[in-house]
Amino acid sequence: MFFVAAVLTILSGLFYAAGRHEIGSLGVAMCQYGSPFCDNPLLVLVAAGLAACWGAFVSVR
Repeated sequence: MFFVAAVLTILSGLFYAAGRHEIGSLGVAMCQYGSPFCDNPLLVLVAAGLAACWGAFVSVR
């Protein structure tokens, strides 16, 4: 689950950059298919936080 949280954190950064038109044609394609996430990348970051909390909750040590 920590892997999922890390991937979602990276995606949040990519959606933030795409929403600010900083990554060129890749950003245009990302915002074409994921416009709600380009408008508000905080949604993906919150999902990453929830995944990290869930991973910490269910981890067995």
